[in-house]
Amino acid sequence: MESEIEIPVLPEITGGINYAEVVSKLRKTFDSGITLDLEFRKKQLKNLIRMFEECKNEILAAQERDIRRNFFWGEVAEIEAANWEANSQLRHLKEYAGKEKLPFHIATALDDAYVRKEPLGVVLIIGTWNLPFQTCCQAFAGAIAAGNCVIIKPSEVSPHCAQTIATLIPKYLNQNCYQVITGDGEACKQLLKHKFDHIFFTGSQAVGKYILQAAAPNLTPVTLELGGLNPCFIDASADYKEATKKTIWGKLINNGQLCVAPGYVMCSEKIQDFFVRHAKIVLKEFYGDNLRKSPDLPRIINKYHFNRIKNMLETTKGKIAIGGETDESDLWIEPTIVVNVDPEDSLMREEIFGPILPIIVVSSLDEAIRIIRSKSKPLASYIFSNDQKVTQKYIESTSCGSTCINDIMWQAIRPGLPFGGVGESGMGSYHGKATFETFSHKRAVLRVSQDIFTNQVYRIRFPPHTHFKAGVLTFLAANYERMTIPFGTIFSHVLAGVIGAVVFYMLLSK
Repeated sequence: MESEIEIPVLPEITGGINYAEVVSKLRKTFDSGITLDLEFRKKQLKNLIRMFEECKNEILAAQERDIRRNFFWGEVAEIEAANWEANSQLRHLKEYAGKEKLPFHIATALDDAYVRKEPLGVVLIIGTWNLPFQTCCQAFAGAIAAGNCVIIKPSEVSPHCAQTIATLIPKYLNQNCYQVITGDGEACKQLLKHKFDHIFFTGSQAVGKYILQAAAPNLTPVTLELGGLNPCFIDASADYKEATKKTIWGKLINNGQLCVAPGYVMCSEKIQDFFVRHAKIVLKEFYGDNLRKSPDLPRIINKYHFNRIKNMLETTKGKIAIGGETDESDLWIEPTIVVNVDPEDSLMREEIFGPILPIIVVSSLDEAIRIIRSKSKPLASYIFSNDQKVTQKYIESTSCGSTCINDIMWQAIRPGLPFGGVGESGMGSYHGKATFETFSHKRAVLRVSQDIFTNQVYRIRFPPHTHFKAGVLTFLAANYERMTIPFGTIFSHVLAGVIGAVVFYMLLSK
């Protein structure tokens, strides 16, 4: 299939990029129809999976150079997460891409009604720096599966990862369908001047707003995976030790540079005191006596973010109970817990994206809910409680992208659950089937039967209009949902014939 179609060969993407030419040639490739073939999509997904398997060491080395992250999270959170998504898309491709047949309906019994999944066209994926391979390649796998041509723009903040992505993808995948463009923020601005059929962005709220504005002139749909201050409420009925251990674990993945990390804790003063005491034990258990020497705590990505986080820490009016050490020369910020924090403190104004955990003392669940609702809707929220009424009230009284009860972060990786934000934490979702649907258009198709019964039934819409015709149409509209019957095809057609004959007779008699 691939070799039978003439496709223009794109120039290698280097400096002095002609963005218009790149977008135009990918659009010509898409118009050729090559990506519509499911076998072609399968081949590309298999090549992407092979890339993860064969280039693991190169990918890990790039992450180590950019953020000093060790093999564990590099392999689990980056390579395996992206690899799982690609494998999932491959396994379910026939199912995801297949027609969605509608159930039998008396009013349209002999018609053929279905939903057709169509690729959008040429899509742009803009990745982020904290999980560069995951955020680029998970979305990329879904875009491939859905049949799109794709331009990937990795974040320039993690330059070694960006260059690795730009080097590996052309080696393994069809360059006429998929391109990687590297560069700074200006390169991204230039790209956004061109028309895409979808833009998928992972990153900050500020950049997300800019991308939404840039997409507006072309009415380009966007998926924005942003972030926010993710709350964590610890109820009196919770297991305090488990809550502390899991919260510290989730907070310090990638040293706090993770969009679903807990942003702040709310609990009673009694639980706060326990949390601080037990956190010291947990930190030693996880990272040893010298946290700075632990290979499991990477550094802050660059000086800009180091100084941003340090400024939050220096201006807080809360009390530093654990940690607080910083070293700009090493981009090191020690895991820090700040207690008795006011809801309007400097640590509570924006996403921290670092290893600082504020604790707000609250007297009740209602107070915690008021604090959550006073801020923009977060990407994630957490609650530790063994009281089902408490957890139910927490969920029903707040709004966020996702919630995990009695653990941290697992809702973001549970197969089958969509991942995405709401409000200022983003729009749209992905993971699994949601990724495929993000990069697809659901086209409604109805093939109207030309049999004599259907033609007679549908004549009821034509003038001259009568009270009888109005009555029949009103009855059908009022009872439409009740007429859906889960019968097999043969029985459905027999029943349709009987009903059609009756209606046909009624119309003739009128």
